[in-house]
Amino acid sequence: MARFIGAALTLFILTLFASQGHAGEVRPKFPPDERLNVPSLTLTDEQFLEGDTANGVAVTLTGELRFPSWDEHLPAVILLHGSNGVKSGSASRWAEFLNRMGIATFRLDSFGGRGIDQVETDQSRLSPFAQFYDTYRAVDVLAAHPRIDPSRIAVIGFSRGGSAALYTSMRRFQALHGPTKARIAAHLSFYPACNIHFVDELDIADAPVREFHGAADDTTLAATCLDYITRLNAAGKDAVMTEYPGAHHGFDNPDARFVSVIQSAQSSRNCQRREEDGKVLNVETGKPFTFNDACVELGSTVGYDKAATEAAQATVKRFLTGVFRPN
Repeated sequence: MARFIGAALTLFILTLFASQGHAGEVRPKFPPDERLNVPSLTLTDEQFLEGDTANGVAVTLTGELRFPSWDEHLPAVILLHGSNGVKSGSASRWAEFLNRMGIATFRLDSFGGRGIDQVETDQSRLSPFAQFYDTYRAVDVLAAHPRIDPSRIAVIGFSRGGSAALYTSMRRFQALHGPTKARIAAHLSFYPACNIHFVDELDIADAPVREFHGAADDTTLAATCLDYITRLNAAGKDAVMTEYPGAHHGFDNPDARFVSVIQSAQSSRNCQRREEDGKVLNVETGKPFTFNDACVELGSTVGYDKAATEAAQATVKRFLTGVFRPN
């Protein structure tokens, strides 16, 4: 019996060392993370709204594809950054969270390929609709990947990226620019700007929409998003908004541990805008909206909220488990 136990123990130790490699070396992650190219276009507001891709400027974007473990036909989430670009902590933390759920993540960089580091202090540097178009192109790239299940691709966006995650659900935008290799299975939007009234904005695809907002957000106001989500509900759409009392803009970003005001950040919170004849108009002036309009203000309150973050994570986990049924 002692000889048998000793042999079994030796076999266990040898197996353990074999899994770690020589001298305790941990084997590389498999499959390894990948950096993918996403061919896209830089479009103006008018070009996007009118479907004019012929005059867009070609650009190659990149993104980081992370796998939870070896598998095939994985569900995937495209993570869309805000005005600070990929350096923001929100997308990276959500990537880790989703990977632990067995979901692949693709952190798309909409700025680097365009030579932009941030637009927080000057939102006019890039049309927000360029990120809408980028999202559709990223879906096509992921849908063609051999390890990704094209029927299980969702989008999660934050602030500016949250607007892209929300409004890429519109059927009109999908008809003009949408992915050709897959449909988006779900749209999850964190603290987007909802103060543009689009033509046919209530006609969204048959994919669920979930919106998350801090009630104390003074950058992108929760009230305008609540109005939009409420109208979607009235139109019979599967759209739900969750508000977190006392939470500010970027409440899920642990890098912003203390509540503070970014004085140089532009905000259109007090602007009312509408789409008309392929342009975004300032409702107050009736003229094309610009970030030089009087309604644009400086100052954005940001800060991490642990309770709101954990509540949002729990909601997202339940929701995506139902949508994806991950392996």
